[in-house]
Amino acid sequence: QWVYNILEKKAEAERIVHENPDPSNGFVLVPDLKWNQNQLDDLYLIALVHRREIKSLRDLTAEHLPLLRNVLQEGKEAIAKRFGVPGSQLRIYLHYQPSYHHLHVHFTALGYDAPGSSVERAHLLADVIDNLAMDSTYYQKRALTFPLRADEPLFKKFQEAGKV
Repeated sequence: QWVYNILEKKAEAERIVHENPDPSNGFVLVPDLKWNQNQLDDLYLIALVHRREIKSLRDLTAEHLPLLRNVLQEGKEAIAKRFGVPGSQLRIYLHYQPSYHHLHVHFTALGYDAPGSSVERAHLLADVIDNLAMDSTYYQKRALTFPLRADEPLFKKFQEAGKV
C-alpha cells in the first residue's frame, strides 16, 4: 500500500524528486527511507513504476524496454540535476527476489555498499535492458540464484521441499 500511496500522491508527495506521469512508461523517483539525504556518500533513491502488473524481474519482456530505458535515462538525469551526482557514479539495479512485489529500481551512490547491492541479489538495469533486447523472454527462462536468510519463510519452504 505504501507504494500505491506514493504513486497516487496520497503520501510523500513532497519527497518526489522526479515523475514521468506516463501510465505505461512512467515512474516516480523518491529518496529511499534508509537515506537521510544529508550526505551523498550513501545516496539512495527508488524508482517506482506506474504499471502495477509488473511485480518483479521475472515479469519483464522486451515490451517493457521503453519503460526501463526511461527509468535509466530520466533517473540519472534527475539525480544529476538535483544532487549533482553523474550517472557514471551510480549503481542502478533491481533486486531478485524483491523485498516487495511492485517493480522498482534502486539508484545508489557507486561507493555505497547498500544492503542487497551485491551480485547475488542485484541485477544491473543496463544488463537487464541488454538481456531483454537480445531475448524478450530472457527472465522467464533464466535460472536466477538469490540468497535467503535462514529465518525467511521462503527458505523454510525450500527446506520442506528438500531443496536445501
